[in-house]
Amino acid sequence: MPVSRGVAWLSGAVVVGLALYYFTGVDQGAYSVFGADAHVHEFVHDARHFLGFPCH
Repeated sequence: MPVSRGVAWLSGAVVVGLALYYFTGVDQGAYSVFGADAHVHEFVHDARHFLGFPCH
């Protein structure tokens, strides 16, 4: 039982990590999962530059 809980936590952490990476480093609006809405891009804009991701 403890191994399956560890796998569940690790899987959840990977999913959350990939989502954070996508929204911070990849989401540009042109190929966004939200269409042409740039709210997510603008929300993480400064963090994107701080982490070295280009966006314009």
